[in-house]
Amino acid sequence: DGVLDEDTVAEGLHKLGRSASGLEYVYLHLSLPGHELHDINILSGYVHLQKLELSYNKINDLSCVSHMPYLLELNASNNELTTYFDFEPPKNLKEVDFSYNQIPKMQDLSAYQSLTKLLLDFNNIEEIRGLEKCHSLAHLSLSHNRLTAITGLENLPLRTLNLGSNQLEKISGLDSLKSLQKLDLSSNKIRSLEGLEEHDALEMINLEDNQIAELQELGWIKELPLLRVLNLLKNPLQEQTDYWLLVVFTLLQLTELDLKKISVEEKVAAVNKYDPPPEVIAAKDHMTHVMYSMLQPQRVLDSTLPSLDAPYPMLVLAGPVACGKRELTHKICRQFNNFFRYGPCHTTRAAYFGEENRLDYYFLSQEAFDKMVNTGKFIATYKYSGYYYGLGRDTVESIAREGLATCVHLEIEGVRSLKKTYFKPRCILVVPMNKEKYEGHLRRKGLFSRSEIEEAVSRVDMYIRISQDLPGYFDAVVYTGKL
Repeated sequence: DGVLDEDTVAEGLHKLGRSASGLEYVYLHLSLPGHELHDINILSGYVHLQKLELSYNKINDLSCVSHMPYLLELNASNNELTTYFDFEPPKNLKEVDFSYNQIPKMQDLSAYQSLTKLLLDFNNIEEIRGLEKCHSLAHLSLSHNRLTAITGLENLPLRTLNLGSNQLEKISGLDSLKSLQKLDLSSNKIRSLEGLEEHDALEMINLEDNQIAELQELGWIKELPLLRVLNLLKNPLQEQTDYWLLVVFTLLQLTELDLKKISVEEKVAAVNKYDPPPEVIAAKDHMTHVMYSMLQPQRVLDSTLPSLDAPYPMLVLAGPVACGKRELTHKICRQFNNFFRYGPCHTTRAAYFGEENRLDYYFLSQEAFDKMVNTGKFIATYKYSGYYYGLGRDTVESIAREGLATCVHLEIEGVRSLKKTYFKPRCILVVPMNKEKYEGHLRRKGLFSRSEIEEAVSRVDMYIRISQDLPGYFDAVVYTGKL
């Protein structure tokens, strides 16, 4: 008949232990799930209970809990409650589950300051309120309710928050939750990740089944250092090309994406595709030119073929832009014209003031450059500051036919690419001694934008670091003092 009796209680009692006073042994736990109970007033006499399990019944009155001062855990999920905490608060009540009831609104819980976990899933709640004094609340779950905004959570010590399956359209009201580690906002109407950027403790975010459409939204969570698990299933951005690798690359700290573990190989593939290490770029460049050269009618270039005695001699001066390597290259070729000839590279950038076509570079369009790549005309190519540069096969071959060595100047990207070929170039690093003077020199030239100057100056340290970390990479180092 739904009225709880002593015999049924006896069946559910377990865990014998000392009472709070320590003077007697009593049963501390009572479990009565699925008994179709609606009247449990008899429990008013069980004052020593610490854990009470009443799920899957028909209970709508929990006033008996007022007589359980030592209660720590209460599970009244899947009942017919329309109010909650309608009883005198047990002093140390910590965990409460009122999920799957008919609760329309939240009450003031100022008297329940020991609460650490509160589950209110599958109710009819429209607003979060009454939690201001819950200074111990670490876990709050309000999924499958009627929330339209995130409010009432200011300064709570929450570590886990579940607001899935509501009617939320944006992420707000979380600013003060600095301890938040796990956040579930699945099955809402959220379009942007703005509002998550300051939560450095976040480890898991579930945003499945929302309306996030742009990959740039990931920028809001890119810097979260502890983020390991992200779920973006059933969002429009999943339809974008290379979605998986792009997300993995943007959020390299992740270990799981869309309920799948991310392998080390996938992270390497993502980095190699979207921000490949210099050596990978050089290797790809070399493979490209080998492939395209093999597709062309073959001819033997005796003058540059490596011999048993020694490889074809080539001298490369490397260093940041306008550091003096161009001038030094031309000076070497003038003073030692019986040994060296300058080999101009091809480039897609426009000529700087004072530069001459065929003397300093071969200036050409991107279309013409691409055509040369596709017809195997380059030994090595590289990209710097948005423009492409390439050392032509015919350039080197024409110098070699004269019995001379080729002397060129390149950025480090070109050096890496050239070192992948069968040529064995001797490389000299030309680097400024004083970065401030170098920056002033670049400004005085009036050829470079502010960003180009900043990039060039920043590369000084990179060149020096390569020289220090890779002994022998450069055959000599020349420090330019006067610019």
